[in-house]
Amino acid sequence: MAKVKVSRRSTRIDMTAMCDVAFLLLSFFIMTATAKMPEPHPVETPASTVQTKLPDENLATITVGDEKVFFTVLGKEVRRETLKKMADRYNVTFTEQEYEDFSNMQGFGVPLNKLRGLLQLEPAERNAENVQEGIPYDSINNQLKDWVLSAREAAKAVDYKDLDIAIKGDADEDYTTVKRVIDILQEQKKNRFFLVTGLRDEDF
Repeated sequence: MAKVKVSRRSTRIDMTAMCDVAFLLLSFFIMTATAKMPEPHPVETPASTVQTKLPDENLATITVGDEKVFFTVLGKEVRRETLKKMADRYNVTFTEQEYEDFSNMQGFGVPLNKLRGLLQLEPAERNAENVQEGIPYDSINNQLKDWVLSAREAAKAVDYKDLDIAIKGDADEDYTTVKRVIDILQEQKKNRFFLVTGLRDEDF
């Protein structure tokens, strides 16, 4: 008896649709992701199990490390308005280009009289080691107090609400420096603020 031949079917699978979906997902995640901006002074925050998320807007961050203080404000328009108020306070003039450059700069840590020189540098050069010496915060030259006050006034002018403040201190930083920053906030009746920490395991 003759054998019945079974027709062979192709085992090839068309992966075109799967590749399309994979590239669409990849494109979506790339376009919606928020790039981490370089910091003028990276710090190692202390570990904590608290998982409270910082606000995505209307926030200023004071970074403390190596006894230096750096200041960051979210929002391009708030940054521009903050610099305008500081210029009025210290009777300093900036060009329109310098206002634009400052509004695009996330964080900084120099005295006001050296800010123009910082703005003239390329973005990659601004965060180089030893370029930024920190914002003065002592009792004689307390520019940090004025930056915080100007940023709060700018937020009220632009967003019609007070600015949230976060303190991001290095885990090895001397407490005296952090205490001075807290005192500056409390002098302005700002008694509620965030303390930025790194996440650690609860059983650590």
